[in-house]
Amino acid sequence: MAEEQLPGMAQSGIHAGFPSPATDYMTQAIDLNKELVRHPAATFYGRVVGDSMIDAGVEEGDILVIDKSLEAREGDMAVCFVDGEFTLKHLHFHDRGVTLRPANPNYPEIEVGEGVDFTMWGVVTYVIKKIR
Repeated sequence: MAEEQLPGMAQSGIHAGFPSPATDYMTQAIDLNKELVRHPAATFYGRVVGDSMIDAGVEEGDILVIDKSLEAREGDMAVCFVDGEFTLKHLHFHDRGVTLRPANPNYPEIEVGEGVDFTMWGVVTYVIKKIR
């Protein structure tokens, strides 16, 4: 009698093209903490509110995996603290400072200059979304 396979877990990956005839059963568990978190002591989760990043595929209700230990780079999606509020934007660095760019034309860019209380809180490494 063959060993019973656990349905629902992919052993060799999920093909996005045609189904693989060699993968009839799925058995291996996936630990999301091992897959998504590189720096456990510096990683946090947050839920998206609003639609300023909708054109980047980030929608209200999505869950962000945020790594506070990463050094921000040009174009990173980051959670920033600006004048007492958290915001999610793309980072653009220039000689005058930083510009926070939304991914929705209905929202303005935020220029971070003198007099702005600004902290780059953490870099978004993954976005988890509900499909159904």
